[in-house]
Amino acid sequence: MENDSMNVHCGYAAIVGRPNVGKSTLMNRILGQKISITSRKPQTTRHRILGIKSAAGSQAIYVDTPGLHKAGNKALNRYLNQAAGAALKDVDVVLFVVAGTKWTEEDDNVLARLKQAATPVILVVNQVDRLQKEALLPHLHRLSELMAFRSIVPVSAKTGENVEQLEQEVEKLLPQSPPFFPDDQITDRSMRFIAAEIVREKLTRQLGQELPYELTVEIEAYEAEEDLTTIHALIWVARPGQKAIVIGKGGKALKKVGEQARRDLETLLAQKVLLKLWVKIKAGWSADERALRSLGYTDD
Repeated sequence: MENDSMNVHCGYAAIVGRPNVGKSTLMNRILGQKISITSRKPQTTRHRILGIKSAAGSQAIYVDTPGLHKAGNKALNRYLNQAAGAALKDVDVVLFVVAGTKWTEEDDNVLARLKQAATPVILVVNQVDRLQKEALLPHLHRLSELMAFRSIVPVSAKTGENVEQLEQEVEKLLPQSPPFFPDDQITDRSMRFIAAEIVREKLTRQLGQELPYELTVEIEAYEAEEDLTTIHALIWVARPGQKAIVIGKGGKALKKVGEQARRDLETLLAQKVLLKLWVKIKAGWSADERALRSLGYTDD
Protein backbone atom coordinates (compact mmCIF):
# COMPACT_ATOMS: atom_id res chain seq x y z
CA MET A 1 0.00 0.00 0.00
CA GLU A 2 2.88 2.35 -0.71
CA ASN A 3 0.99 3.81 -3.67
CA ASP A 4 -2.17 5.59 -2.53
CA SER A 5 -3.67 5.27 -6.02
CA MET A 6 -3.79 1.48 -5.66
CA ASN A 7 -7.22 0.06 -4.94
CA VAL A 8 -7.64 -2.21 -1.94
CA HIS A 9 -10.57 -3.53 0.06
CA CYS A 10 -11.31 -0.33 1.96
CA GLY A 11 -14.34 0.80 3.93
CA TYR A 12 -16.09 1.31 7.23
CA ALA A 13 -17.35 -1.30 9.71
CA ALA A 14 -19.54 -0.10 12.58
CA ILE A 15 -19.30 -2.08 15.82
CA VAL A 16 -22.70 -1.89 17.54
CA GLY A 17 -24.58 -3.62 20.32
CA ARG A 18 -26.12 -3.00 23.70
CA PRO A 19 -23.88 -1.73 26.52
CA ASN A 20 -21.20 -3.95 28.02
CA VAL A 21 -20.91 -6.70 25.39
CA GLY A 22 -17.21 -6.07 24.63
CA LYS A 23 -17.32 -3.75 21.61
CA SER A 24 -14.33 -1.66 22.69
CA THR A 25 -12.34 -4.72 23.75
CA LEU A 26 -12.99 -6.21 20.31
CA MET A 27 -11.74 -3.12 18.48
CA ASN A 28 -8.63 -2.93 20.65
CA ARG A 29 -7.95 -6.61 19.93
CA ILE A 30 -8.30 -6.08 16.16
CA LEU A 31 -5.97 -3.07 16.22
CA GLY A 32 -3.43 -4.75 18.48
CA GLN A 33 -3.34 -1.75 20.80
CA LYS A 34 -5.61 0.19 23.11
CA ILE A 35 -7.58 2.97 21.47
CA SER A 36 -10.97 2.63 23.19
CA ILE A 37 -11.19 2.58 26.98
CA THR A 38 -12.85 -0.38 28.68
CA SER A 39 -14.40 -1.32 32.00
CA ARG A 40 -17.01 -3.73 33.31
CA LYS A 41 -19.48 -0.88 33.75
CA PRO A 42 -22.01 -0.24 30.95
CA GLN A 43 -21.78 2.96 28.90
CA THR A 44 -18.05 3.36 29.39
CA THR A 45 -17.75 4.30 25.70
CA ARG A 46 -19.33 7.72 25.10
CA HIS A 47 -18.04 8.72 21.66
CA ARG A 48 -17.69 7.26 18.21
CA ILE A 49 -14.03 6.36 17.74
CA LEU A 50 -12.37 5.21 14.53
CA GLY A 51 -9.80 2.42 14.64
CA ILE A 52 -7.89 1.99 11.38
CA LYS A 53 -6.50 -1.44 10.50
CA SER A 54 -4.23 -1.31 7.42
CA ALA A 55 -2.87 -4.53 5.95
CA ALA A 56 -1.63 -5.80 2.59
CA GLY A 57 -4.63 -5.42 0.28
CA SER A 58 -7.06 -3.91 2.79
CA GLN A 59 -7.84 -1.01 5.05
CA ALA A 60 -10.76 -1.57 7.42
CA ILE A 61 -11.95 1.44 9.43
CA TYR A 62 -13.75 0.17 12.52
CA VAL A 63 -16.19 2.52 14.24
CA ASP A 64 -16.50 1.84 17.97
CA THR A 65 -19.79 3.15 19.35
CA PRO A 66 -21.58 3.72 22.65
CA GLY A 67 -23.96 0.93 23.60
CA LEU A 68 -27.49 1.30 22.25
CA HIS A 69 -29.83 1.33 25.25
CA LYS A 70 -33.26 2.48 26.34
CA ALA A 71 -32.96 6.24 26.37
CA GLY A 72 -33.09 7.95 29.72
CA ASN A 73 -34.23 11.49 30.31
CA LYS A 74 -30.76 13.01 30.45
CA ALA A 75 -29.17 14.76 27.50
CA LEU A 76 -26.16 12.45 27.86
CA ASN A 77 -28.32 9.35 27.31
CA ARG A 78 -29.81 10.89 24.19
CA TYR A 79 -26.34 11.80 22.92
CA LEU A 80 -25.06 8.23 23.44
CA ASN A 81 -27.93 6.72 21.46
CA GLN A 82 -27.62 9.34 18.71
CA ALA A 83 -23.88 8.71 18.39
CA ALA A 84 -24.42 4.95 18.15
CA GLY A 85 -27.35 5.25 15.75
CA ALA A 86 -25.48 7.67 13.48
CA ALA A 87 -22.69 5.11 13.09
CA LEU A 88 -25.11 2.85 11.19
CA LYS A 89 -25.25 5.37 8.35
CA ASP A 90 -22.73 5.38 5.52
CA VAL A 91 -20.86 2.25 6.59
CA ASP A 92 -20.21 -0.81 4.47
CA VAL A 93 -20.82 -3.46 7.12
CA VAL A 94 -22.18 -3.64 10.66
CA LEU A 95 -20.74 -5.88 13.36
CA PHE A 96 -23.58 -6.67 15.77
CA VAL A 97 -21.90 -7.80 18.99
CA VAL A 98 -23.76 -9.88 21.57
CA ALA A 99 -22.50 -11.43 24.79
CA GLY A 100 -22.35 -15.24 24.80
CA THR A 101 -25.71 -16.92 25.23
CA LYS A 102 -27.23 -13.93 27.03
CA TRP A 103 -29.96 -12.18 25.06
CA THR A 104 -31.85 -9.19 26.46
CA GLU A 105 -34.57 -6.75 25.52
CA GLU A 106 -31.84 -4.27 24.59
CA ASP A 107 -30.44 -6.84 22.11
CA ASP A 108 -33.93 -6.97 20.59
CA ASN A 109 -33.86 -3.18 20.32
CA VAL A 110 -30.55 -3.24 18.42
CA LEU A 111 -31.80 -6.03 16.16
CA ALA A 112 -34.91 -4.02 15.27
CA ARG A 113 -32.74 -1.08 14.21
CA LEU A 114 -30.52 -3.29 12.07
CA LYS A 115 -33.49 -4.83 10.29
CA GLN A 116 -34.47 -1.33 9.13
CA ALA A 117 -31.03 -0.66 7.64
CA ALA A 118 -29.87 -1.85 4.25
CA THR A 119 -26.31 -2.51 5.43
CA PRO A 120 -25.02 -6.12 5.60
CA VAL A 121 -24.72 -7.37 9.17
CA ILE A 122 -22.22 -9.81 10.67
CA LEU A 123 -23.36 -11.23 14.01
CA VAL A 124 -20.43 -11.41 16.43
CA VAL A 125 -21.04 -13.71 19.39
CA ASN A 126 -18.47 -12.58 21.95
CA GLN A 127 -17.18 -14.24 25.14
CA VAL A 128 -17.11 -17.76 23.71
CA ASP A 129 -14.11 -18.47 25.96
CA ARG A 130 -16.67 -18.70 28.78
CA LEU A 131 -18.97 -21.15 27.00
CA GLN A 132 -19.14 -24.89 26.50
CA LYS A 133 -19.51 -26.01 22.88
CA GLU A 134 -22.67 -27.92 23.81
CA ALA A 135 -24.34 -24.66 24.84
CA LEU A 136 -22.94 -22.53 22.02
CA LEU A 137 -24.04 -24.53 18.97
CA PRO A 138 -27.81 -24.56 19.63
CA HIS A 139 -27.62 -20.88 20.60
CA LEU A 140 -25.95 -20.02 17.27
CA HIS A 141 -28.71 -21.90 15.47
CA ARG A 142 -31.39 -19.88 17.30
CA LEU A 143 -29.62 -16.63 16.49
CA SER A 144 -29.38 -17.55 12.80
CA GLU A 145 -33.17 -17.52 12.61
CA LEU A 146 -33.49 -13.93 13.87
CA MET A 147 -32.24 -12.23 10.71
CA ALA A 148 -30.46 -12.92 7.44
CA PHE A 149 -26.98 -12.24 8.78
CA ARG A 150 -24.16 -12.30 6.22
CA SER A 151 -22.26 -14.51 8.64
CA ILE A 152 -22.18 -15.46 12.31
CA VAL A 153 -18.75 -15.47 13.93
CA PRO A 154 -18.22 -16.64 17.52
CA VAL A 155 -15.19 -14.86 19.02
CA SER A 156 -13.42 -14.04 22.23
CA ALA A 157 -12.29 -10.42 22.20
CA LYS A 158 -10.43 -11.17 25.42
CA THR A 159 -8.28 -14.04 24.10
CA GLY A 160 -8.38 -13.25 20.37
CA GLU A 161 -10.08 -16.53 19.43
CA ASN A 162 -11.56 -16.33 15.88
CA VAL A 163 -10.90 -12.57 15.63
CA GLU A 164 -8.76 -13.07 12.54
CA GLN A 165 -11.62 -14.98 10.92
CA LEU A 166 -13.94 -12.08 11.73
CA GLU A 167 -11.54 -9.65 10.05
CA GLN A 168 -11.58 -11.83 6.93
CA GLU A 169 -15.39 -11.76 6.87
CA VAL A 170 -15.32 -7.97 7.15
CA GLU A 171 -12.79 -7.63 4.34
CA LYS A 172 -15.05 -9.61 1.97
CA LEU A 173 -17.73 -6.93 2.35
CA LEU A 174 -15.52 -3.87 1.83
CA PRO A 175 -15.57 -2.21 -1.61
CA GLN A 176 -12.51 -1.62 -3.77
CA SER A 177 -11.08 1.83 -3.15
CA PRO A 178 -7.82 3.68 -2.59
CA PRO A 179 -6.97 3.81 1.14
CA PHE A 180 -8.66 6.61 3.06
CA PHE A 181 -5.87 7.00 5.63
CA PRO A 182 -2.07 6.68 5.71
CA ASP A 183 -0.80 3.20 6.58
CA ASP A 184 0.63 4.32 9.91
CA GLN A 185 -2.51 6.11 11.17
CA ILE A 186 -4.49 4.04 13.68
CA THR A 187 -7.25 6.43 14.83
CA ASP A 188 -8.89 9.73 13.99
CA ARG A 189 -8.73 10.95 17.57
CA SER A 190 -6.14 13.34 19.00
CA MET A 191 -3.84 12.53 21.91
CA ARG A 192 -5.73 15.13 23.96
CA PHE A 193 -8.89 13.09 23.50
CA ILE A 194 -7.15 9.79 24.27
CA ALA A 195 -5.56 11.27 27.41
CA ALA A 196 -8.96 12.39 28.70
CA GLU A 197 -10.42 8.97 28.00
CA ILE A 198 -7.60 7.17 29.82
CA VAL A 199 -8.15 9.31 32.93
CA ARG A 200 -11.90 8.62 32.73
CA GLU A 201 -11.26 4.89 32.38
CA LYS A 202 -9.28 4.82 35.64
CA LEU A 203 -12.03 6.76 37.41
CA THR A 204 -14.72 4.45 36.01
CA ARG A 205 -12.89 1.33 37.15
CA GLN A 206 -12.17 2.65 40.63
CA LEU A 207 -15.44 4.32 41.59
CA GLY A 208 -18.83 2.87 42.52
CA GLN A 209 -21.66 1.92 40.23
CA GLU A 210 -23.34 5.32 39.78
CA LEU A 211 -20.65 7.98 40.07
CA PRO A 212 -18.84 7.23 36.76
CA TYR A 213 -21.92 8.42 34.87
CA GLU A 214 -21.87 11.73 36.76
CA LEU A 215 -18.33 12.70 35.79
CA THR A 216 -16.38 13.59 32.69
CA VAL A 217 -12.81 14.64 31.93
CA GLU A 218 -11.57 17.68 30.02
CA ILE A 219 -7.94 18.32 29.03
CA GLU A 220 -7.10 21.90 29.96
CA ALA A 221 -3.48 21.83 28.74
CA TYR A 222 -1.42 19.40 26.65
CA GLU A 223 2.20 20.22 25.95
CA ALA A 224 4.43 17.72 24.15
CA GLU A 225 8.19 18.22 24.29
CA GLU A 226 11.02 15.98 23.14
CA ASP A 227 11.40 14.05 26.41
CA LEU A 228 8.30 15.04 28.40
CA THR A 229 4.57 15.46 27.84
CA THR A 230 2.74 17.66 30.37
CA ILE A 231 -1.01 17.16 30.72
CA HIS A 232 -3.45 19.11 32.91
CA ALA A 233 -6.84 17.40 33.23
CA LEU A 234 -10.06 18.65 34.81
CA ILE A 235 -12.45 16.07 36.25
CA TRP A 236 -15.97 17.50 36.24
CA VAL A 237 -18.58 16.16 38.66
CA ALA A 238 -22.17 17.24 39.31
CA ARG A 239 -22.23 17.69 43.11
CA PRO A 240 -19.88 18.56 46.00
CA GLY A 241 -20.26 15.12 47.57
CA GLN A 242 -19.03 13.53 44.35
CA LYS A 243 -15.94 15.73 44.39
CA ALA A 244 -15.06 14.43 47.85
CA ILE A 245 -15.42 10.81 46.67
CA VAL A 246 -13.23 11.33 43.61
CA ILE A 247 -10.50 12.98 45.69
CA GLY A 248 -10.75 10.43 48.51
CA LYS A 249 -9.46 10.62 52.05
CA GLY A 250 -6.23 12.59 52.07
CA GLY A 251 -6.33 12.70 48.25
CA LYS A 252 -5.54 8.98 47.99
CA ALA A 253 -8.23 8.10 45.43
CA LEU A 254 -7.24 10.87 43.04
CA LYS A 255 -3.55 10.06 43.46
CA LYS A 256 -4.20 6.41 42.53
CA VAL A 257 -6.14 7.44 39.41
CA GLY A 258 -3.32 9.77 38.41
CA GLU A 259 -0.65 7.11 38.86
CA GLN A 260 -2.56 4.52 36.81
CA ALA A 261 -3.39 6.98 34.02
CA ARG A 262 0.18 8.28 33.88
CA ARG A 263 1.58 4.75 33.47
CA ASP A 264 -0.78 4.05 30.55
CA LEU A 265 0.07 7.37 28.90
CA GLU A 266 3.81 6.79 29.27
CA THR A 267 3.42 3.37 27.63
CA LEU A 268 1.39 4.87 24.80
CA LEU A 269 3.71 7.85 24.22
CA ALA A 270 6.95 6.02 25.02
CA GLN A 271 8.18 8.93 27.11
CA LYS A 272 7.82 10.50 30.55
CA VAL A 273 4.45 12.13 31.35
CA LEU A 274 3.68 14.78 33.96
CA LEU A 275 -0.04 14.45 34.69
CA LYS A 276 -1.85 16.89 36.96
CA LEU A 277 -5.50 16.37 37.93
CA TRP A 278 -8.07 18.76 39.38
CA VAL A 279 -11.68 18.07 40.36
CA LYS A 280 -14.35 20.73 39.77
CA ILE A 281 -18.12 20.92 40.00
CA LYS A 282 -20.42 21.65 37.05
CA ALA A 283 -23.93 21.11 38.38
CA GLY A 284 -26.24 19.14 36.10
CA TRP A 285 -23.74 18.88 33.24
CA SER A 286 -25.05 15.51 32.00
CA ALA A 287 -28.60 16.88 31.62
CA ASP A 288 -27.59 20.11 29.87
CA GLU A 289 -27.04 19.92 26.11
CA ARG A 290 -25.06 23.18 26.07
CA ALA A 291 -22.77 21.89 28.82
CA LEU A 292 -22.31 18.63 26.91
CA ARG A 293 -21.21 20.49 23.78
CA SER A 294 -18.77 22.60 25.79
CA LEU A 295 -17.24 19.40 27.19
CA GLY A 296 -16.70 17.86 23.75
CA TYR A 297 -19.87 15.80 23.40
CA THR A 298 -20.43 16.65 19.75
CA ASP A 299 -20.85 14.27 16.85
CA ASP A 300 -18.86 16.16 14.25
